[in-house]
Amino acid sequence: MMKTAMAPLQESKRIASIDLLRGLAILGIFLVNMPSFHTPILYSSGVEYWDEGWDRILYIGSDIIAQASFYPLFACLFGFGSVILATRSEDKGISFPLLFTKRLCFLLGVGCIHAFFIWHGDILVNYAMFGFAFLLFYKWKGKYLIWLGSFLYIVPFGVFGLFFLIMSFVDSGLMDIQNEVESIKQSQEIYSAGSFMEVTGQRMADWYMVNGPTNVIFLFLSIFPFFLIGAGVAKQGWLQNPARYKRPIRVIAIISLLTGVAIKILPYVTDYGYGTTFIQDYFGGPLLTMFYITAITLLVEKTWAYKLLYPLALVGRMSMSNYLFQSIVCTFIFYSYGFGLYGKVTYTEGFLLMIVVFSIQVLLSFLWMKRFRFGPVEFVWRYVSYGKKPAMIRNDK
Repeated sequence: MMKTAMAPLQESKRIASIDLLRGLAILGIFLVNMPSFHTPILYSSGVEYWDEGWDRILYIGSDIIAQASFYPLFACLFGFGSVILATRSEDKGISFPLLFTKRLCFLLGVGCIHAFFIWHGDILVNYAMFGFAFLLFYKWKGKYLIWLGSFLYIVPFGVFGLFFLIMSFVDSGLMDIQNEVESIKQSQEIYSAGSFMEVTGQRMADWYMVNGPTNVIFLFLSIFPFFLIGAGVAKQGWLQNPARYKRPIRVIAIISLLTGVAIKILPYVTDYGYGTTFIQDYFGGPLLTMFYITAITLLVEKTWAYKLLYPLALVGRMSMSNYLFQSIVCTFIFYSYGFGLYGKVTYTEGFLLMIVVFSIQVLLSFLWMKRFRFGPVEFVWRYVSYGKKPAMIRNDK
């Protein structure tokens, strides 16, 4: 039974590293997503699509530092923030399951609009659907959440990775990444010159290819364990008290960086195929996630570093708005109902455009957060969650 009426929780002291990590995740996800905005990379191998010059250099660099590292980071932050929300809501006498369900329903609605009418590479629908399972575990102790999350991730993907590597040794050709020529051609024609309805149909087909029934369990095991790990980290208090845990955090940062990079370069120093890229993504990616979390946590303890990275914190404080902004702007630039540049830019040109768009986001985030307390989408999210309009202007009491 709730002790008080449903009302927005008051902002308490924010954990400095969390906003920075959200901003870093938005940048990293944008770096990974940009090729999919302008090229049918969904149906091809990027290393073969961009195989020379700066295109290849930038692609490999992005693959190593970003691919499969920032979605786990975002998922960890989702779990971390959910536990913080649960603690604060219970302190206020607000039902967390009810509040969280409202938030997930809003997330699902926004995700469906994003996935089916803006861009097929949406992550919000998965977060919303898998978030309901989180309600079964959020009361667990931190160490148990971390152990369970690690087990759910390492065991199945360890088995898959070992299988793919064995198959690579048995028959290397069987594990080669194949380009789907017809799908590439169809995507390029529709996204660059099709009608809005044709683009929507292609968008739905692309979304279903990745998120269809055969992939649901795979996707769940790719995302949900990091919800649990992030929640466990929040309960353990490691990021809230970095000075207390500075030494173990530093050790984790060094080990995760060295092992993560070593695994990430594996496809480029051995055979490039399903086996090596699977290990690269599903083990090298999360290891670099651990490095980014621990490195940022240590850096924000230094005043100069926090000031230098502060623009990322502004982006992170309105992360959902910025995530959707990227999709809206890029699909307008590349799809037929905008400038129709799909399939007509190089990786390097897309990379430079990503830097320009993100720089604009930093500026807009600064101007917006200077006046308002929440991003525009975050404001609506809070309103739907609590059923009460939160104070939006910064000088409101």
